[in-house]
Amino acid sequence: MAFQADPNRYATMSYSPCGQSGITLPRISLGLWHNFGTEDNPATAEAILLKAFDKGVTCFDLANNYGPPPGSAESTLGRVLHDQLGAWRDELIITTKAGHRMWEGPYGDGSSRKNLTASLDQSLKRLRLEYVDIFYSHRYDGVTPLEETLQTLVDVVKAGKALYVGLSKYPPEMAEKAYAYLAERDTPCLIQQDRYSLLSRGVEKGVLETAHRNGVGFTAFSPLAQGLLTNRYLEGVPADSRAARNQFLKVEQLTPSLLSALRAMNDIARQRGETLAQMALSWVLHDKRVTSVIIGASSVNQLLDNLGALNAAPFEQSTLDQLDAIVDTTTKNT
Repeated sequence: MAFQADPNRYATMSYSPCGQSGITLPRISLGLWHNFGTEDNPATAEAILLKAFDKGVTCFDLANNYGPPPGSAESTLGRVLHDQLGAWRDELIITTKAGHRMWEGPYGDGSSRKNLTASLDQSLKRLRLEYVDIFYSHRYDGVTPLEETLQTLVDVVKAGKALYVGLSKYPPEMAEKAYAYLAERDTPCLIQQDRYSLLSRGVEKGVLETAHRNGVGFTAFSPLAQGLLTNRYLEGVPADSRAARNQFLKVEQLTPSLLSALRAMNDIARQRGETLAQMALSWVLHDKRVTSVIIGASSVNQLLDNLGALNAAPFEQSTLDQLDAIVDTTTKNT
């Protein structure tokens, strides 16, 4: 049966202005880092994407190497766009990135003009699109001259292959230079992306403020700390979890101190009438400098549970202080 978008799809989602632009982004975006590759169930992946759109999630976050295997997440979305969502392309923000290892040899990694240009061309083919809405430099590689990377971003916009550009995981001092370079060439940086969660707060040491001061939006990835800030690990390590498979999250990270902290946070979430995941997402969003958080989902039910964060109650200062104290204790004991 052909997909028909829910006529009430914008009724419950909130949208935030993205920096000093005319673009707004949903408070919760959907990331395709995992669960959308050829190793995953295609029907489940499609169902998640369609349900997300029906719930007002208009931003799908990708990178050239998302899968697994690398590239397959873009191919999955490309198929769904072609078969189901094509009529609503103009209601979507499709993003992709390049800069991490994608193919063999010296040109399949890094932030050079050759890598970024070839990567974007490949991404557009997999996505079956003429342009993406946002193209990110996925990282500052410390080798490629910054000007080479940034001029490539300017040029892909002028070539019509991207509408906006963004940066991912750039340290504040490099981001500051990048914002100035791009603005001087009439291609202002729309958004900065970085890791941010209750358990990972490095962006509070300059990244958030630098973006805000320069009129650049900010979107947080891994707001649930790769699943730690859910009910998944409260009683140990499930056999089918990422940690059990040593896939990005390691069993050794789940120390007694961390497990104790997760349970204490979960108690606070229950007092608020929320799941731990919902509270963790709403905590990231309570910072007004954050435009959007990027969630992953392995099922429609998980997607819907995470979207419940939009209904979370505002934080009392006492609750914020409690959470800070729990994190501080965890940090000291690890």
